[in-house]
Amino acid sequence: MSAADTGTPRAAGRRELTYAVLLCVAGAGLAAWAATRTWAVELTPRPAPLPPVRAGRTGADLLPWLPALALVALAGGGAVLATRGRLRRLLGGLLTGLGVAVAAGGGYGLVAGFAGDVSRQWPLLCLVGGVLTAAGGLLTALRARRWPAMGARYERRARTVSAARPEPGPVTGRRTTEAWDALDRGEDPTRD
Repeated sequence: MSAADTGTPRAAGRRELTYAVLLCVAGAGLAAWAATRTWAVELTPRPAPLPPVRAGRTGADLLPWLPALALVALAGGGAVLATRGRLRRLLGGLLTGLGVAVAAGGGYGLVAGFAGDVSRQWPLLCLVGGVLTAAGGLLTALRARRWPAMGARYERRARTVSAARPEPGPVTGRRTTEAWDALDRGEDPTRD
């Protein structure tokens, strides 16, 4: 990218798209990881001379919906790349809501009175991850109209039969490219 390209609206749109995807993916990944860490350890006393039983409870044990929402937000962050137009903006709104819900779960983990020895660092990371995801979703919802979309080269071409293309049938050649071309036409190259 040259210095002249950095100021164009297209370059700015790509940069914003990159920031939004990175915010969503990093925030959701951080929240999903932090939800699997031990948030609370309960000690159950036993008769002497036995040591107390330690039972660790993760964020997923305490709030089972938290890692599920984080994983959906992680998938949604990747889906921002594959969508365009109104669907991308709706996805941004959904990601904002998911980020707020994940942040609320992390905030609840910070203030809740769980039994036993409680670690506050993991709920805090869930809170931060949710805020990052919500920021990426909000950026997508507000600014996605200007962002580039994936090109048509990723879409499947319409299937037409022309004089230049052979009629469907078994592949008789031994070349690998002929087999791949047959697959592109929707044929089974292993058929006799």
